[in-house]
Amino acid sequence: MPHKTEGGAVPKRVDHAQRRAHIIDALVRVAAAEGLHAVTMRAVAAEAGMSPNLVQYYFETKAQLLHAALERLEQQSHLRWSARLDGLSRPVSAHAFVEAFLAEALPTDEASRAFHLVWTSYAVLAMTDPELAAQPFVAGPDRLERQLTGVLEQAQREGAVDRKRDAAAEAAHLLSLSHGLGTSVLVGQRTADAAMGVLRTHVDQLFARPTDPSPSANGAAGHAG
Repeated sequence: MPHKTEGGAVPKRVDHAQRRAHIIDALVRVAAAEGLHAVTMRAVAAEAGMSPNLVQYYFETKAQLLHAALERLEQQSHLRWSARLDGLSRPVSAHAFVEAFLAEALPTDEASRAFHLVWTSYAVLAMTDPELAAQPFVAGPDRLERQLTGVLEQAQREGAVDRKRDAAAEAAHLLSLSHGLGTSVLVGQRTADAAMGVLRTHVDQLFARPTDPSPSANGAAGHAG
């Protein structure tokens, strides 16, 4: 129980997790508005309305702060993905699952745009900054690729995807395509709807079996694993 001060007031209990989240959100706002290159401990502190020393108390280095921001963005992305999955018709087909999986990766709103921008900028900086390169920021993409591979392998077992295809290679192809399309949306080369149209075409081709007269015939085949 907090002790009272000499004046009789009870000091406010500090929620350290909330304060860390507040600092990370400030970093994301700075990065989304000005680019990751503009992120400094002082700039984040100003955006958060804190002193630079307080920011450094929670994050000793800029690299630690950047990695924490990436982890928080991934957590928020997973929550959005769960909400999208909950909105799909049951039972969820592998085709619908994969399409929704890729759609979630596109920068279609402020939150997903911030995630895509920060992650891409982070990857670019990591190529020249040893401290950033030491952070395991590819763990998230690797996990997503394994998850998508598992879904495609299950779809193959259930006959929704041709067994002759390499599930791991197809997962890598789809995610690489999604990342590239996401960047094209980010820079204004195409709209999110146009990017989603390209993804749907590739997903339909993946789920089209040789004996089917059209790709759409298998839209409801299979279940996500």
